Formats: sequence, C-alpha cells, structure tokens
Amino acid sequence: MMHATLTSKGQITLPKDLREKLGLTTGDRIEFILEEDHGVRLVARHTPVSRLKGMLPRPQKPVSLEEMDRAIQEGSRKE
Repeated sequence: MMHATLTSKGQITLPKDLREKLGLTTGDRIEFILEEDHGVRLVARHTPVSRLKGMLPRPQKPVSLEEMDRAIQEGSRKE
C-alpha cells in the first residue's frame, strides 16, 4: 500500500512508484473525483505537447553588428 502525508499547506507528494505507474511527469494535471462512499478517485490528465506551444517567446530575427551600430547611432541622435 502506498501513502503520502498532507503538509500544513494542504500539499502531498505522490509516491514515486505511483507517479511512474501513472506515467506522470512535471506539468501533468491530476483530477480528484469524490465518490459517494467518501472515497477519492485520482485521474491523471497528461499535458499534450501541443499545449506547450507559445509558452516561450518567439526568437527575434538575428541582427548584424552593422544594424546594431546604426541603431545606437540613431538613438544617440535623438538625445
């Protein structure tokens, strides 16, 4: 039997064997369903890779040293 302890902040750490058996990884969501007999059913909701799209900013177009120098010169003229 596996067990976990509830912290003062209401958090638990799922045992490693359970995480591995359910195939849980960082970012996966877990749904808790209350049963009529006061039991709880845990359902793993895996995060699809497509949901990660857009989490990071798009890389900017590379800028040449000449373009950087030009932007610096234009910026110093405005002051």
